Amino acid sequence: MEQIRFRAGTAEDLDEIFGFVKAAIEKMILQDIPQWDEIYPTRDDFAADIESGNLYVGELDGRLVCVYVLSKDCDEEYNNAQWKTDTDNFIVLHRIVVNPDFQNQGIGRLTMEHIIDSLREQKVQSLRLDVFSLNPYSQRLYDKLGFVRTGQANWRKGLFYLMEKVLPTN
Repeated sequence: MEQIRFRAGTAEDLDEIFGFVKAAIEKMILQDIPQWDEIYPTRDDFAADIESGNLYVGELDGRLVCVYVLSKDCDEEYNNAQWKTDTDNFIVLHRIVVNPDFQNQGIGRLTMEHIIDSLREQKVQSLRLDVFSLNPYSQRLYDKLGFVRTGQANWRKGLFYLMEKVLPTN
């Protein structure tokens, strides 16, 4: 596989991003993973992420293969977690999606490895996220990458696990 080129997302990417996000939502529903719907995430969520400079895409052969958001923003429920790092030097991963046309090709793992390596280079101490309790695919990926459960949150769609990976710096 050619190398994925990761870059900041732009307003010009929005149609393609939201097109494959809608397809991913439909696929998750077929897999009994009712994590997202017409209420969340919306096109406006991704547009705001682009405007704030927090949205990134992975590109391969001129097509977007994934999208993700990195920011300091997190829901109040994150305060309930037993984080492994007691620091403000963390980043939260939001809205990571692999384009369904490219799923089951290792794109999710490659994207996560890229995120982890990039944050390590920036001397960020930990990466935090939440994962839907009914999404075994994401849970398996995060477990393999060394994330640990630090708590849980109950949101509109049900139970989510709060997870963290400590990023040791060399």
